[in-house]
Amino acid sequence: MRISGPAASAMSAIPLLRCTIRLQWKHFATHAVQQRALSGAEAVNALRPFYFAVHPDFFGKYPKEREVNENSLKRLNGYLENLQKPGSRSVQPMKLTFYIRNTKYSSKVQPELISSGFRSVSFTLHTNDVLSTVMDVLTSCSLPVEHMKGLTASKAASKSPTETGEPFYRTIKWDKSYYTFTGFKDPEQELQQAQRAEPTLSVWLRNNEPEASKKHNASLPRREELKRLKRELCRRFNLTDIRWQRSWGVSHRYCQLQSLSRLSHQNPEALINLQGHTVVFADQSGMNASGHVMLGTMDVHHQWTKLFEQLPGYHSLQQQTHWLKERISLLLGGTQVVHMDRLGPVQPIAEHYSSLNTFHKRLMSHHLRLHPRSLQGLTMLLENDRSNPSLHEMGHFVIPIKCDLPMLQVFLQNQAPEARRRIQRKNQLQAEEEAVVKLCLETLSLRSLSKEPSVSPAQMIQCCERLLEQRSPHMQGLQICVSHFYSVMQDGDLCVPWDWKS
Repeated sequence: MRISGPAASAMSAIPLLRCTIRLQWKHFATHAVQQRALSGAEAVNALRPFYFAVHPDFFGKYPKEREVNENSLKRLNGYLENLQKPGSRSVQPMKLTFYIRNTKYSSKVQPELISSGFRSVSFTLHTNDVLSTVMDVLTSCSLPVEHMKGLTASKAASKSPTETGEPFYRTIKWDKSYYTFTGFKDPEQELQQAQRAEPTLSVWLRNNEPEASKKHNASLPRREELKRLKRELCRRFNLTDIRWQRSWGVSHRYCQLQSLSRLSHQNPEALINLQGHTVVFADQSGMNASGHVMLGTMDVHHQWTKLFEQLPGYHSLQQQTHWLKERISLLLGGTQVVHMDRLGPVQPIAEHYSSLNTFHKRLMSHHLRLHPRSLQGLTMLLENDRSNPSLHEMGHFVIPIKCDLPMLQVFLQNQAPEARRRIQRKNQLQAEEEAVVKLCLETLSLRSLSKEPSVSPAQMIQCCERLLEQRSPHMQGLQICVSHFYSVMQDGDLCVPWDWKS
């Protein structure tokens, strides 16, 4: 009997399926040992070249890139943590963007570097185990993976799944004919479609608002306690303010304030010298160039107490710093020397004083012919590792300490009109930004609306104007942070990209 039609096609496909299954099972059995899960410590060690290339501390002079890397690292760590949870089989695909420095770990064939000396890399993670994720991150960033061979070999040599009796998991990659014959969906094709179809703002808010509200409600008691403790410490010791260098979560900030509060009760005399200061919880203890007292979050009470005892000496250094700034301003036509913490790494006041002193001595040895008030109202930043002066987009001069001084005079005189124009434009954008943010808060009934430092005023204005046009009902009562990606933060804040799709 001759079989024809769909039945014949099905019968002819059976041998192909059997062959495909045998080949896939052979491939599966051969490589299953290599898919053993890595521990968290092994993953960190394997990603060492990656961390060295993207760590935010290396991007101190580039606040936008630093913020992008810092947020992407948080999301990557969360992805890895989810993979290590018991019973985890799969996680949602995650798109990440990093700025990669050109390091000794970089591959010989490098993508084109941008002018700042680093490159931008974007990729989407859709792996289901830590080892594959680590390999995917390294290869996506064009970083070496040779050190991974020894790691996978040692894992395979130590124990196999059959020896331990532990089950292993690996997705079988079927031949395309399997999906054609069975009618099942091809996961690779679905992933590609998902990557192409970025969610719209309304859809993303609708899907994530319940989780955000749940996290926010859970954080409310801690938020209130954080506000109360901050007010109490500021009142007791006459502090100007208490701030944080990084965007730590509510629980983290609360623990830091608790630590300072315990010290104030155990040794209240130690905090007397803090009166009138702004306290900043930071990576290291000391006084920064702005005169704020930095408390290292990894330091113990003894180190904080020692810093408080040294504050009178810091006060003297701070007064000498102000005097040097005034002298430099007189010599440079009224230009004010400023220090902006958000535009660079935290600079200790001793280092700032040394830079000012070196620059002042060089100015005194040359007689620049600048009118005393010709540059009044303009500002400048001093840099240690530049050779030529430049004008920042925000309107302030960036001056190398060891630049050619006659050339500096010509540069300042020629660029002064453009600097004033940029400052005027910056002030105008800031005023527009404040107005549109206030309007968004009132019109959309938001609990809060903020942005990351890497988002420019122009981008924030554009984002807010589009939010007002859409008027999504899902935004009422939410805490929105304008960023470069979608994310639900640990305390219920919702990050949305400034250029979201409607």
